[in-house]
Amino acid sequence: MPPRMRLEGIYTPVITPFSADGEIDYTALAELIERLIGAGVHGLISGGSTGENYAETIEERLAIARFVTDRAKGQLPVIVGTGAMRTPDSIALAIGAREMGADAILLGSPPYAVPTERENALNALAIDRAADLPIVLYNYPGRMCVEMGRDFLDRVGRSRNVVAIKESSGDINRLHLLARDYPHIQMSCGMDDQALEFFAWGAQSWICAGSNFLPEEHIALYETCVVQGDFAKGRRIMSAMLPLMRVLEQGGKFIQCVKHGVETTGLRAGPMRPPLKGLNKDEKRELEQVIRTLKVAVAAIMGGN
Repeated sequence: MPPRMRLEGIYTPVITPFSADGEIDYTALAELIERLIGAGVHGLISGGSTGENYAETIEERLAIARFVTDRAKGQLPVIVGTGAMRTPDSIALAIGAREMGADAILLGSPPYAVPTERENALNALAIDRAADLPIVLYNYPGRMCVEMGRDFLDRVGRSRNVVAIKESSGDINRLHLLARDYPHIQMSCGMDDQALEFFAWGAQSWICAGSNFLPEEHIALYETCVVQGDFAKGRRIMSAMLPLMRVLEQGGKFIQCVKHGVETTGLRAGPMRPPLKGLNKDEKRELEQVIRTLKVAVAAIMGGN
């Protein structure tokens, strides 16, 4: 039976632009969505950690998701994140996603609670029943403290709604496990510096925060590896992108880097909500240099030089 949804291409977990007083800047968000659609990304994700969901109320997250869904309607799919500490909050987000016409939900493990695999599976299935939408699982033990292991996947994978998994563990053995033992669950790259390996093992999509400000370059790697099957060229592109991956992870300032990256494109991203603070001048300068170098290198590769 074919999956309810094919996850193919570059999916951008959209940032949430804020004004100086911490309010959601919907005008800036609309401009970013237009930019991403125009660049050719294949889907958008609202309410991920890149969107600072942990610093937003459930009402704000639903309002943002509704705005993104309305803006993108008919142009590309939108996936709504349901990650929350409380199951009732995740269910509220799932019901909201269904009612607003979202195409799928992103379903992670509840952070901090450290559920067993059985408890985690029952939690996921409760959210599944509430949404009745295609589900992209989100395995990120570094943030959520637990892994979606075999017991979890065996239980949850029986649902017809579970179509894919965003794998962000960083463990290459997980990639092998998913490709070999769970081929009915589409793999999506959630660990940026392993994108080439994911594509080599059959992944058809990449959920990448860097595409908020470098969509064309991320699309170039996807099209080179997945569409054209040219992994020799893909290695050259990936090599040019790796310095960005290192800078994005500098000192735990991932979201700050992504937001400043958006600012370098001429769009507004605004500050982070507390407790996060922005980059200092040296960090901004380093990121800007990496972006400039990356763009030149990828343009040369794609131009055949």
